[in-house]
Amino acid sequence: MFYPIAKKIMFACDAEWSHNFALGSLKQLAHSPVSALWRQTLPAKPVTVAGIRFDNPLGLAAGLDKNAECIDAFGQMGFGFIEVGTVTPKPQIGNDKPRIFRLPKSEAIINRMGFNNKGVDYLVENVKNARYDGVLGINIGKNKDTPNEQGKDDYIHCMRKVYLHATYITVNISSPNTPGLRDLQFGDALLDLLNSIKNEQLDLQAKHDKYVPIFIKIAPDMDLIAVNQVAQTLLQSKMDGVVATNTTLERAAVAGQLHANEAGGLSGLPVKAKSTEVIRQLRAAVGKDLPIIGVGGIHDANSAEEKLAAGANLLQVYTGFIYQGPDLVKQIVTSL
Repeated sequence: MFYPIAKKIMFACDAEWSHNFALGSLKQLAHSPVSALWRQTLPAKPVTVAGIRFDNPLGLAAGLDKNAECIDAFGQMGFGFIEVGTVTPKPQIGNDKPRIFRLPKSEAIINRMGFNNKGVDYLVENVKNARYDGVLGINIGKNKDTPNEQGKDDYIHCMRKVYLHATYITVNISSPNTPGLRDLQFGDALLDLLNSIKNEQLDLQAKHDKYVPIFIKIAPDMDLIAVNQVAQTLLQSKMDGVVATNTTLERAAVAGQLHANEAGGLSGLPVKAKSTEVIRQLRAAVGKDLPIIGVGGIHDANSAEEKLAAGANLLQVYTGFIYQGPDLVKQIVTSL
């Protein structure tokens, strides 16, 4: 029952201040008696995807713990896996504040953070120091000042840094908050990027005698033609899976609400249907074998089942978790 009280206090404060306060508290208290407030033991619902065994199919999406500072605390909440990042080669402060906005009527958030993080070396040290022994995804991106033409160099730099410390790696080419980033999702730019990533993955496998699967995170703002093109490129470049989807730029579902016209990516309930439809289209395009992590608007057991029915193998939550706390994890995992 602690979360409704904590939420009431935090939702009365600035969104980014609350975000930082919550992470700071989790970081400091993960190994103290206070962790009993969020620690929960959930029934095992094991599933194997991309050669990885997950204790259950529900994970924490990237973006919440960008610097991998709270892995242990989130692990105590019963997630089947945790994805940290997005991390970039160099630290960067991100976009100007304010840059997070709540839309409570729709259980939604708009953010334009802009890959703010302390850099890949800082993240790796936190991962090495964590006690968490579950499945860990590391989400990588490019620095804002790196031209798209050189973007693959940033991704490869991050891959080399995190490879030995990740259970899987997610390549984020779909954030709407880094100018031009989504252009990497299409055509020759996507094929060149993914081929370069695949070659590096195989080189790192040979070097370390360890195969780390690569997932690609895509946007929900695609028509069927674009989804099919992306799907074919994923198959052609032999990627290990896809994360569908990131946040949306559309605002129709929240029109007229306070903050609805703020720039950035919209997440939460308004993206649920778009994300599910992209998953459905992807599954039809890639066949039954390519793993899909479904994320976007999951806020209860029914919406989790919808993603699975559409073709997702695994699930992730973010905004629903902000609004409901650890109880959402328990509710979904128990019901699966």
